[in-house]
Formats: sequence, structure tokens, C-alpha cells
Amino acid sequence: MALLSAPSWAQTSELAEKGERIYNNYCQTCHGESLVNSGQSFDLRKLKASEQPRFEASVQNGKNQMPPWRGVVSVSDMQALWAYIRTLANDKESVATQ
Repeated sequence: MALLSAPSWAQTSELAEKGERIYNNYCQTCHGESLVNSGQSFDLRKLKASEQPRFEASVQNGKNQMPPWRGVVSVSDMQALWAYIRTLANDKESVATQ
């Protein structure tokens, strides 16, 4: 049974690794190293698995002090970012993208 789930885990792991690179490039300055921020911005680890649409809307359109990233961060990049965030999330629900 474990062999059947290995490809999806490997794909999720690769996606999260890509997400970490994107995060380090675009997000780390404000949201902190490994998603641990100083309290000046939203703690992305608090996002629940069901909040992917909220996350995507905030990335695309901006929110509060965060600028919009539409046209800079692609849909596939957002999926990778989401996979990375889910690996470090406080609630540890599924890391798979919705």
C-alpha cells in the first residue's frame, strides 16, 4: 500500500520544495524565514487547509500592506507556495493542494 502512495508524496514533496524556493524569493522578507515572522505580517502557518482560496486571493490581489502579486506569481507557483505553507502549518491537515 505504501508504494501506491509514494508517487503522490514525492510529487507533493517536490511541489513543496519548489514552493520553498518561491517563498524565499518573494515572501520571506515580510513573512519571515521558514514562515516564522516577527508579528509584523500575517503568520502563514495559521492558514487552515480549507483557506486555500483566501490565500490565493490575497496573493493575487494583495491585502493590507501586502502588494498584489498577480502577473508575478503564476498559478502553479501559488500551488507550490501553498504546498510549502501546508508542510509548516500549525494544523497539519493535508498538504495536498485543493
